[in-house]
Amino acid sequence: MRALVTGGAGFIGSHLVDELINAGYEVNVIDNLSSGDMALINHHMQNEKFSFINGDLTLIDDIMHATKDIDVVFHMAANPDIRLGTQITDTDLKQGTIATYNILESMRVNGVNKIVFASSSVVYGEDAPMPTPENHGPCLPISLYGASKLGSEGLITSWVGTFGFQAWIFRFANIIGERGTHGVIFDFIHKLKRDSSRLEVLGNGLQEKSYMEVKDCVRAMMHIFTNTKEPVNLFNLGSHDTCSVRRIAEIVVDETGYHDAAIEYTGGDRGWAGDIPKAMLSIEKMLSTGYDVNYNSEAAVRHTTKCLIEEIGL
Repeated sequence: MRALVTGGAGFIGSHLVDELINAGYEVNVIDNLSSGDMALINHHMQNEKFSFINGDLTLIDDIMHATKDIDVVFHMAANPDIRLGTQITDTDLKQGTIATYNILESMRVNGVNKIVFASSSVVYGEDAPMPTPENHGPCLPISLYGASKLGSEGLITSWVGTFGFQAWIFRFANIIGERGTHGVIFDFIHKLKRDSSRLEVLGNGLQEKSYMEVKDCVRAMMHIFTNTKEPVNLFNLGSHDTCSVRRIAEIVVDETGYHDAAIEYTGGDRGWAGDIPKAMLSIEKMLSTGYDVNYNSEAAVRHTTKCLIEEIGL
C-alpha cells in the first residue's frame, strides 16, 4: 500500500513515517519544512520505498501532484503552535482548514478515498466533562487552532457522505516524546539552558492535561486504522491520567540537574489566550480495540524530558 504523509518531516509525522516504513508501506512525504526538519527523515532517503516532496498544502497544484497513485493519505500537517494564532489570525485557517480542503479535493480528483486525520482534544473546548468521550457535543473550541481542527473534521465527514470517502479521525491528547520541537517540556528545557537559576511557568502551574508518548500515538493510529472499517472512525488518543504543569516543571528541574532553580509562576489559570486549563480524554473506545499505551502521563513527561535534554545538548 502506498501512503502519503502530509507534514511527514515534523515531530509526529516523522514517527508515523517510521512506523509505516516498518509495516511495509511505500511512503511519500509532502512538507514545506516551515516547521519540519529533513534531519528527522534523512534516514529514509536511500530507501526505494520512500520519497520526499517539498510542497505547500495551501497550493492545490502541489497537493494535486502529491496525491497521484496514492492509496491513503495520513494528514498530519498543521500549524504546530496554538499560540501563533493569537498573533496571525489566519494561520490556522490557511494551514489547517484550507489545506484540508485542498487535500480532500485533490484526493477526489485523483481517485483516493481513504484519509487519516490528526485532530486534537482542543475541539471539545473548556466545558467538556472529564474524561471527555468522543460523543460529547456540541464541540465549542476556544482557540483558532481548535476551530480549524473542528472545521477540518467537518470537511472530512462531508467528503465521506458526499463522495464515498472513508475516514479515520484521531483527537490527540498532548503528544510528547523524542524529536519534539515545541511544547511545555521543550520550552522549560530551553528556559533553563538560558538561565539555570530560575524557571518561569506561564499561569499558576495548576493546568492539568493528559500526555501521550509519540510512539504510543502513532502505533495507536496504525492499530486502529488496520482494525476498524466504518465510513467514519472517530477516536480519542491519550493516556489513562493527567499531569500538572507544576509537576512537569519539577520533573524538568530534576532531570536537568538544576535543583537550585526557582520555579516562578506568572499567575492566572491558563498559559495563554485559548489555552484550556484542564483536559483529559476518555480512551475507552481506543482500549476496546485491544490497544493500550506503554506510558501514562508522568512517565511520558519524564521520558520526553530525558530525550530532549540529550537532543538539545543541555
